[in-house]
Amino acid sequence: MANPAISILGVDLGKNSCSIAGLDAAGAVVMRRRMTREGLVKFVSKLPQCVVAMEACCGAHFLSRIFVTHGHTVRLMPPEYVQPYVKAQKTDDRDAEAIAEAATRPTMRLVTPKSEAQLDLQILHRARARLVAERTRLTNQLRAMLLERGIILPKRRSPLIKRLDELMANNPPISARMLRLLNDLREEWADLDRRISAYDEELIAMTREDDLARRLVTVPGIGVINATALVAAVGDASAFAKARDLAAWLGLTPRQHSTGGKTKMLGISKRGNRYLRTQLIHGARAAMRHFAERPTALGAWIRNLLARAHPNVVVVALAAKLARIAWAVLRRGDAYRTQGSLV
Repeated sequence: MANPAISILGVDLGKNSCSIAGLDAAGAVVMRRRMTREGLVKFVSKLPQCVVAMEACCGAHFLSRIFVTHGHTVRLMPPEYVQPYVKAQKTDDRDAEAIAEAATRPTMRLVTPKSEAQLDLQILHRARARLVAERTRLTNQLRAMLLERGIILPKRRSPLIKRLDELMANNPPISARMLRLLNDLREEWADLDRRISAYDEELIAMTREDDLARRLVTVPGIGVINATALVAAVGDASAFAKARDLAAWLGLTPRQHSTGGKTKMLGISKRGNRYLRTQLIHGARAAMRHFAERPTALGAWIRNLLARAHPNVVVVALAAKLARIAWAVLRRGDAYRTQGSLV
């Protein structure tokens, strides 16, 4: 029978079984148990309304939606913020107790539970990223195979395809077995291109239907990939408003070190969503020339940075600025407007 004294229920999620620890209003542990995920759902459904705390890991968002329907308050926390509350040797029971204790902290940073639509969009991005990585590996294998035969292919994808087509049309000086293998790899490459294009078309269709994504793509450097990835990671406009510094949330802001009263700027923190941070940097790299050529305040800022810093440093700084622009666009509820000319 459920314990009515439970105020906070800490849940350490596992693939098959979960450990739970219940705290009363005074913070004392009044219950410890292990149960399957199915048993956890049944147990929580019979529990009086309380706070259910979990780490934001695989399956936590799904369970949080179920627990909310039973009237509970769900608190999802990043695992690195829970770690300091683990006592002595790490065990599943102590992890559950640490999760419950961390949830009592008033300043604890919480993760907003994601909707099913957000999780579907994230899975689409992850599947696409996997296919792009497979295509990159295949490209590198093709170049290495032909380099062993004295044939050098360019690095970039479009010139590589053009050079490979020319090579195959002119009877390359390679063995028949190698030629058959090369044709198989080209077919595999073409299949990957088709599958990636299908995912891209789906993301484009989602962008047309989603108001937040439509506003985000008006920002140069925030294309369809970045817009849909931001929507999947953060959610609705109210969630964007709470995330006041998207650049810091994505790990794009520089770390600082103070010595002798002087502050030294170090590299970026690289915290948060690695995939989204990478995509924003790619978008900033593509848009940097567009911004730098414009007689605007942003263009002047980029030109001044390029005069005294490496282009890669400028790209990361621009990615951080694009993240803040994206937040401002959604906070205002309007599309991006280009800055006026300084001339």
